[in-house]
Amino acid sequence: MKKTVMALAVAAASVCSVAAQADVKVGFLGGFTGGIESLTPPIFDGAKLAVAEVNEQGGLLDGEKMVMPSGDTTCSDAAAASNAADRLVNSEKVIAIVGALCTGATIAAANNAAIPGGVVMVSPASTAPAVTDLADNDLVFRTVPSDAFQGEQLAKLLLSKGIDDVAVTYVNNDYGQGLDGSFTKTFEAEGGTVAANLAHEDNRADYRSEIGQLAASGAPTLVVLAYADTSGQTILRQAYESGAFTQFAGGDGMVGNSLVDAVGADVLEGMIATRPGSPQSPGTETFAKLADKAGIDPTAVFAAQSYDAAFLLAMAIEKNGSADREGLSKALREVAGAPGEKILPGEWAKAKKLIDAGQDVDYEGASGDAEFDKNGDVPGVVVEMAVENGKFVTKGPVGE
Repeated sequence: MKKTVMALAVAAASVCSVAAQADVKVGFLGGFTGGIESLTPPIFDGAKLAVAEVNEQGGLLDGEKMVMPSGDTTCSDAAAASNAADRLVNSEKVIAIVGALCTGATIAAANNAAIPGGVVMVSPASTAPAVTDLADNDLVFRTVPSDAFQGEQLAKLLLSKGIDDVAVTYVNNDYGQGLDGSFTKTFEAEGGTVAANLAHEDNRADYRSEIGQLAASGAPTLVVLAYADTSGQTILRQAYESGAFTQFAGGDGMVGNSLVDAVGADVLEGMIATRPGSPQSPGTETFAKLADKAGIDPTAVFAAQSYDAAFLLAMAIEKNGSADREGLSKALREVAGAPGEKILPGEWAKAKKLIDAGQDVDYEGASGDAEFDKNGDVPGVVVEMAVENGKFVTKGPVGE
């Protein structure tokens, strides 16, 4: 009997030990196929770099390993986004999610899985203003500024270059509608003329009818607010073939060298675009070095924001003191902003030590300070991009 009791006790202790060392799961939702499939890999790499640093510098809580199961939203399919989120929330049992990337995917994933499951989401790329208005129980955050800001900056950038007569086409979803609304309002308020404004559906092979309507306006510049790997690419190719436009411009969804490769460097030379960027700060400089060392392009669209989302969630889990979903939202706000000792990218060991000692921390991230407002939004920087010599290059912050 004594031997049996001892054996059971040892077995129970072993089970407890295994449970204590269980992986802590933080999911990733991205558009691995679809409209931004060429943009997604470096965004995922940014998040995985943060995970690797956490694990290399002591892990989470009592040494648990942080792991990142992923799901494909396809960017444009709400059902696919909901199903991927449901798997992460209810099958993988993730504590939190980095993502999604496209706004429609984030909204679908949040409403159908994350919010009902009490799971915090931090999107590094969902820029549409619609995210701000989600009834999310303080569960949906983002490390990227709203398109309400990017649209304004794109409008002001074009006007500053003497481009004051444009035709606009935008993908007919939350992202396109939000960016167009902000751009058009600012462009016209600042004295510009939007000679034609037309929504289009994504994933079609022929947009010549829409291009004909846009060209009839006589505007020399075409602004395309869409995705580099689907409608945006096709529209630019067919617009060039029409010969109606002398200048092209776009938003962050168009910033990808896959677009230049597909349409042609000679066709897009001089194209102007904007995307969320990072300020010059110790955090951004540190991230650039870490990313270069890991073989990741630190300037890749949303890579820095994705790193920040994953690192912040790790800090929040440590602050929360457990691998539980409850309380994580409050902990995220506490580690993201002042007051507290500054934590830079790569400083997981320092962050863990301070948090475990009960001290306040303030993350200064790869994409800037993550000072979440009441809606989970952050201020940000928008940078000018241009196609030069066959690729997109960063020209600097807009307005500076």
